[in-house]
Amino acid sequence: MKIPVLFFLLLLQVAQVFAQNKAVFSVQADKPGAAVSPTMWGVFFEDINLGADGGMYAEMIKNRSFEFFKPLMGWQIRSSKSTGTLNFGANLLMINRPEKSETNPRYLQVTLKNTAKDSLGLTNEGFRGMGIKKGLRYDFSVLYRLQSGNAKIHLELVTEKGEIIGSSQFTPKNTGDVWQKGETSFTANATEPKAKLNIWFEGTGVLDVDMLSLFPGDTWKGRKGGLRADMIQMLADLKPGFVRFPGGCIVEGHDLSVRYQWKRTIGPVEDRKLVINRWNYEFAHRPTPDYFQTFGLGFYEYFQMAEDIGAEPLPILNCGMACQFNSAEVAPLGDLAPYVQDALDLIEFANGSTSTKWGRMRADMGHPAPFNLKMLGVGNENWGPQYIERLKVFQAAIKREYPNIKLVCSSGINHSGELFDYLNGELRGMKAEFIDEHYYSRPEWFLANAKRYDSYDRKSVSKVFAGEYAGQSDKTVSVNNKNNWRTALAEAAYMTGLERNADVVQMASYAPLFGHVDGWQWKPNLIWVDNLKTMPTPNYHVQKLYANYKGSQIVPILYKDKLPATGQDSLYASATLDQASNELIIKIVNASAKAQTTEVNIDGVKKVDAKAKLITLQNDNLEAENTIEMPGVVAPVEKEIETKGKKMELEVKGYSFSVIRVKL
Repeated sequence: MKIPVLFFLLLLQVAQVFAQNKAVFSVQADKPGAAVSPTMWGVFFEDINLGADGGMYAEMIKNRSFEFFKPLMGWQIRSSKSTGTLNFGANLLMINRPEKSETNPRYLQVTLKNTAKDSLGLTNEGFRGMGIKKGLRYDFSVLYRLQSGNAKIHLELVTEKGEIIGSSQFTPKNTGDVWQKGETSFTANATEPKAKLNIWFEGTGVLDVDMLSLFPGDTWKGRKGGLRADMIQMLADLKPGFVRFPGGCIVEGHDLSVRYQWKRTIGPVEDRKLVINRWNYEFAHRPTPDYFQTFGLGFYEYFQMAEDIGAEPLPILNCGMACQFNSAEVAPLGDLAPYVQDALDLIEFANGSTSTKWGRMRADMGHPAPFNLKMLGVGNENWGPQYIERLKVFQAAIKREYPNIKLVCSSGINHSGELFDYLNGELRGMKAEFIDEHYYSRPEWFLANAKRYDSYDRKSVSKVFAGEYAGQSDKTVSVNNKNNWRTALAEAAYMTGLERNADVVQMASYAPLFGHVDGWQWKPNLIWVDNLKTMPTPNYHVQKLYANYKGSQIVPILYKDKLPATGQDSLYASATLDQASNELIIKIVNASAKAQTTEVNIDGVKKVDAKAKLITLQNDNLEAENTIEMPGVVAPVEKEIETKGKKMELEVKGYSFSVIRVKL
């Protein structure tokens, strides 16, 4: 049967239209360009949203040493009805001894007079409750001094309804005037997300107690007094190139008296001086009066955690400037010496031999080997001439003692405009190794700025650290911001531009990292947690795909044999080679609702494997979010696709981020 000529011509026209509408990418695999820095994708940690106390630091008792402004915040005095009205001053006294202990002056004195069990005690509410797991061991400890008599301490984990789900007791020894540490462990017989801890006193005599502590038995790497394992595992799964710590705005403080001082965060935990967390009072719309920093998670633990997960440590130090939003308080240039010395001593703490003062301190804490610190941040979101003149003092001193330490320097709070331009010019003139750029913007900004770094000077010794960024679904500092698919997809598109410009951008990190569902101050956040579970956001999955499949060298990927895909037909793309696995890694973002038929041609190679791996993040609803109850609404799906010769044809779904891995 003959095909009519008109029908044939119609088929030809349809084929031509189809070919014209096909999205064709050409990957020049034989033209490897700049190396992708091993530190390209990392994590930024700040103690915000109950990120440390009540979060990553696994301590379950709030205000364990009675050092909050209100000494009994988090605690409730308990007495049985048989004792009548409790005379707090007669039975319980809060002793303050600042002349003897600057870092931990308060302790609780309990006077017992043939006191029966369940007649005098305390209840601690934990951090928005205590997440208790059935069958898990819990370790209680207390610093105590039994001056006279005989006493017992009874412990009860109770549910919100008051049901006992775990108990133990501890018998202090008569120690006179000497403080001792007492410990006991017990196992929970039920799971409870909002438990509390009852502590009952029994016996006679005078018992002093301090540093009442409760830790789960499943801390990260089983370290006593350690970190919450499921949260650290989420970071380890990202395979980050670096960990920036401890912030963020908490580095600055609202004034310099409460700035972050790393030396106060090392040594025995009972000697680490608590300070108020600036997120305690920063936002009137999210007041958090019980938010303090105990520094159980201190600089030693940060370094240790970074080492555990294979990431470079990136500590940030105060530069002699408080937050310019709060007070703009500065230390005079003539008084900067202690600030600079803190930086020099930190490098010695991280890298010095055990014969040095601070290297010996590190060894005494359990880590004789150096942490191999390579970079250090000076200042956070500081701006203006006052920052530059202080930075120059730090730069001169650090480079004189440690010329190989690379400095990360602030470009302020804006990603463009007069403030940014001034700092960017000054920092490049100073040959700063890293310029820390921040952008909390709407998704539209990220889509429009995927080519931001295409025009940056490739020869400049100053490289970019995209230190804080996150798509804002509403606006910056809005309680209505969401970790929806719209923001994550826009970030994925923007990150193709970061990756494509790996010779300019050498570090990047989303911020903030953690948010507690019952204790947040800021939205959005990369990972949400409650007392028992962690929840990866769509944004987390985007970060993980980039960090897990970053490759070692960028290669050109052209759209329709012309330019890099930076939004043409709503498509964004980047490509890298992974020399270790001999893989080509291609990332494609389709920011439109419409699926697009795509052809990927791989030029400059002899052949590729017949099968490639395709990992896709996709949802038709840009407002889709993951939740604690439904964490898989937006999650990666992996499958195999066929290659034909040296090309692949696939349908790139609407509103999708795809990672293609093909063996060469």
